[in-house]
Amino acid sequence: MSSGRAATEAPLQLSLFDTAAAPSPAPAPPAPSTAGGATTPGVHTAPPPSTPKATTPAPADYTHSAADREIRLGDCRVAYALRRARRKSIGFSVGPEGLAVSAPRWVGQGDIEAALREKAGWILRKLSEQRERSRRMQASRVEWRDGTSLPFLGETVIVVLDPRVAGAVLNSDAEALPGVPRLTLHVGLPQQAEPAQIRDVVQSWLQRQARRIFEERCRLFADRLGVRMSRLTLSAAQTRWGSASADGSVRLNWRLVHFGMSVIDYVVAHELAHLREMNHSPAFWDVVRSVVPDFEQLRGSLRTEVLPLLD
Repeated sequence: MSSGRAATEAPLQLSLFDTAAAPSPAPAPPAPSTAGGATTPGVHTAPPPSTPKATTPAPADYTHSAADREIRLGDCRVAYALRRARRKSIGFSVGPEGLAVSAPRWVGQGDIEAALREKAGWILRKLSEQRERSRRMQASRVEWRDGTSLPFLGETVIVVLDPRVAGAVLNSDAEALPGVPRLTLHVGLPQQAEPAQIRDVVQSWLQRQARRIFEERCRLFADRLGVRMSRLTLSAAQTRWGSASADGSVRLNWRLVHFGMSVIDYVVAHELAHLREMNHSPAFWDVVRSVVPDFEQLRGSLRTEVLPLLD
């Protein structure tokens, strides 16, 4: 949001010292008192002047790691990072670090705060969602030990240290009780194995499974869409699930293997559809919809699901 011209605001001035009150006359000393016939002069002790206690401002409800501004939105105090940029309007972004605001150099602070208040509902909702997502991510950190669990193809798999096997072997229990994981991954390591050893074996197994599954699904959807994929590579990108090039090469994030097959199929179909439409036009989404009719719901899963922290 932008305004035609930013109003010039008078700088806020804060007084560092309060005006001292005129001292009041000291009270007269009390009359001498007598005890046991002896006379003892009265002693007057003036109380020390009261010194106001220093107060520390309460922390903001939401704080950016590089915050340099603060505003109250509704019942919340939000500390945000302001960046001046060559742009035509005020922009907001909410990420793991907090709220960041980008504004043109000519826009005054008052206009920025007015824009923030106008979008307060959206900002507070996104900050709350980001905080909850961060909490869930920390809770999803994998503790690499015997009996740990992690998602695989939308199910829970239990890691079992089993020195009798070579590498890693997946077992399934078709008679598992409802609510009890039916998949166990037997890893050929002793009980005293280091966490890094367990992590490396399990991740290597997951990546092998990802390649096998992706190759199978790519062949299937390439036939359905009438396109030719020239090469498949795995990626470990932090922010992208896949990409496609005009030469027919496709990259897929191996961590998609944590999701169910329907989500994997959506990403595969999405990238292969780019081999027909190298854009995100309505025609492109029609191509995706032709093979994955419920892609909108599956796309939402990619945005809301929290993957385990493996490192």
